[in-house]
Amino acid sequence: MLRPPSITQIFVCLQPVDLRRGFDGLAGIVGDALQQNPTSGALYVFRNRRADRIKLLHWDRDGYVIWYKRLEKGTFQWPSLGSDSIAMTVSSTELIMILDGIELSSVRKRPRYQRSA
Repeated sequence: MLRPPSITQIFVCLQPVDLRRGFDGLAGIVGDALQQNPTSGALYVFRNRRADRIKLLHWDRDGYVIWYKRLEKGTFQWPSLGSDSIAMTVSSTELIMILDGIELSSVRKRPRYQRSA
């Protein structure tokens, strides 16, 4: 199981993507649609239209890494912000819940201390 460090920024693309795209195609989406730097070290998460496949793109010091998962049954529960939203950030815990099939809207998070900005 992939366990990204909690310090990694994770961006979830909320719109479906053609997952036939490879490294350069996904990096192009990150730069053009998400307005992010694909070599920043952040993790970028994409899904197909049926939500049964998912790809993660990450720049690892000297090159891209793609992690790809296809479900044999069921779909990934995708977070939503609104119809015009393109991407959102999630924590590594939330990403693991998405990969494990847990619906984020049904999860209650207990209050924790947060340092002010």
